[in-house]
Amino acid sequence: MDFQFDARTEKLRARLTAFLDECVYPAEAVHAAQVAAAGDPWSRSPVLAELKAEARRRDLWNLFLPDPRYGAGLTNLQYAPLAELTGRSPHLAPEAVNCAAPDTGNMELLAEFGSEAQRARWLKPLLDGEIRSAFCMTEPEVASSDATNIATRITRDGAEYVVDGRKWWSSGAMDPRCEIFVVMGKTDPDADRHRQQSMILVPRDTPGVTVRRGMTVFGYSDASHGGHAEIDFTGVRVPAENLVGAEGAGFAIAQARLGPGRIHHCMRLIGMAERALELLCRRANQRIAFGRPLAEQGVVREWIAESRVRIEQARLLVLKTAWLMDTVGNRGAHTEIQAIKIVTPAMAEWVIDKAIQGYGGAGVSQDTPLAALWAQARTLRLADGPDEVHRSSLAKRELRRWP
Repeated sequence: MDFQFDARTEKLRARLTAFLDECVYPAEAVHAAQVAAAGDPWSRSPVLAELKAEARRRDLWNLFLPDPRYGAGLTNLQYAPLAELTGRSPHLAPEAVNCAAPDTGNMELLAEFGSEAQRARWLKPLLDGEIRSAFCMTEPEVASSDATNIATRITRDGAEYVVDGRKWWSSGAMDPRCEIFVVMGKTDPDADRHRQQSMILVPRDTPGVTVRRGMTVFGYSDASHGGHAEIDFTGVRVPAENLVGAEGAGFAIAQARLGPGRIHHCMRLIGMAERALELLCRRANQRIAFGRPLAEQGVVREWIAESRVRIEQARLLVLKTAWLMDTVGNRGAHTEIQAIKIVTPAMAEWVIDKAIQGYGGAGVSQDTPLAALWAQARTLRLADGPDEVHRSSLAKRELRRWP
């Protein structure tokens, strides 16, 4: 593995860094003020629309999609340092360059498994940033850490499917521009446990769809992911051609979708940790306590040194995982994907926590991005599978190597 980024990646890193410095960081306070003034935490801010237009002008758009027909045509290894940069401002930068979850995963799903008609109707406007989408998998009444456990039913009725069930933590659903839900449910409860599920596309305005409420994350709207919602599907009828792939392929499609999603989250988490460490170092150099700068306190130096070590370790593992996904495919990188999903959120949570400690009361306030960064990092120890599930699966794989 070559640790030097290629020429194209370096050019994109330089352009993206300039975009962050010149446009995104200055817009963070403006965005917060505009959302607050609107009185709706999931509202769209005018400054975000301006950022998206500027990103397109600078040719910083759809960087995550490796298929050149749809995106920038970058490999996972090329995209990794770019996603890391967007993680430095996770509430604005990913969406500004049209690389925000859950749209990224839904676009990948449609690009790989969608029909020509589905791609024309839904993928194109998503690629153009004209609409947003939601991913509806998790449910309140079952342990959704077991993806085979879902209870939502998708029943064939002539030329239609009927969807009945309740979902929550449906990422993207609170965005006012969300027009399509990707819903996972059971089409055949009697089939093999990994062949019971299917994926279907449900337009938001379909009769029987009720968005019950928005879900907050540690009190935050998490609007960068389009917000999360609890949704009822009651007798929802959609054409049979809205099925994604074949009946019974839903579990496999979900796993194919979640693999790249997990590494994208980990890439951005490294950027979040880097932003926190930068803020901690600036604070330590400038803040005087007990007659000397915080930077001269041994415990603060310990935090800073340990943060750098942990960030570098996580970054190397994420880059190795990206390289393996490019060279041997997602299945061949399964162990590493699980490993980074365990390591990286915990690393970022630890680093951000130390930065918060260094800022004292300001660290938990709205005056720094640290509290919101911590909430995202902590949440990602649950999203896309909790730590314990990944640890258990990883241990089983390791045990099989040594019978």
